[in-house]
Amino acid sequence: MKIRPLNDRVLVLRIDEEEKTSGGIIIPDTAKEKPQEGKVVAAGPGKLNENGKRIPLEVKKDDRVLFGKYAGTEIKIDGVEHIIMREDDILGIMEK
Repeated sequence: MKIRPLNDRVLVLRIDEEEKTSGGIIIPDTAKEKPQEGKVVAAGPGKLNENGKRIPLEVKKDDRVLFGKYAGTEIKIDGVEHIIMREDDILGIMEK
């Protein structure tokens, strides 16, 4: 299935965090928090301003981003959990 986000929405795939701490302790699934880091799978064309002109998004496909804990809406695409959120919900782009 393909999804094309509308306006300033972005489709993000969560990136799993480490299952061990730096001390070697394995964290069980019940104690894990959902990661707040992900990879942009698709991005919409941008938001329309008051004059009807489209403002392009700063994020693009394959960017690694940080987002808030409760940002966006979780959806399943082909059995894989994704998040669809507005660009405003993204806190930053991680540079390599």
